Amino acid sequence: MSEIKNIFWDVDGVLADLNLAYYTFLTKHPKYCDQYKDLKFEDLDKVLPINPQYGSLELKTHPTKGTEMDYDFCHSEFFEKRPLYPEVIDTLKELNTLGYKQFTLSATFDVEKKKALLSKVLADVLDFLTIECVQHGQYMHDSAKEESLKNCLEKYNLNPDETILVDDRIYNLYAAINVGVHPIRYRCPFTSDLPEDLKWIPEVKSMNELKELLLNDRIK
Repeated sequence: MSEIKNIFWDVDGVLADLNLAYYTFLTKHPKYCDQYKDLKFEDLDKVLPINPQYGSLELKTHPTKGTEMDYDFCHSEFFEKRPLYPEVIDTLKELNTLGYKQFTLSATFDVEKKKALLSKVLADVLDFLTIECVQHGQYMHDSAKEESLKNCLEKYNLNPDETILVDDRIYNLYAAINVGVHPIRYRCPFTSDLPEDLKWIPEVKSMNELKELLLNDRIK
């Protein structure tokens, strides 16, 4: 395979702690705080069961109020309460000095709102990091990220065999494969194991592990 030169970062669950944002939302939002005020962070997946197709936490998986919760979260102050994971900024800067082109690739309900949030959260690296967002469609059954990857490869004249997508969501890994981009699975808290047909995909649990994967040329 070709040398990796380009990195597409999923943001939520890879660069930023969406799980913490969900937890804060459930325990602090006036509509839900009475019910979940005693919820422990480590029990978050008991409230939000992990759908095997998704592979990580999602408000829409709540058995009775999923759509309502997702709407309330996206239209509340808690939408922005997703801190970056440790070492994210330093790692992105180091990878930039090593010559990697870097992009975010997020599917979201409101592209402009998400771009504004990412521009604020990632302000320290906007001199080299390109923000790309796409409007998502039907939950877990749309091709938003796949189409966005195709468009970005063409827009920035990137070779897919020289490109990786770092993502925690399982169905987005299929999107990468479908366009010829190398998938890397990021294991944040509450992510489930890969299905058998994706067991070959490298998994990392930290930015340092990802950096070592790149530097030691261990991308499959």
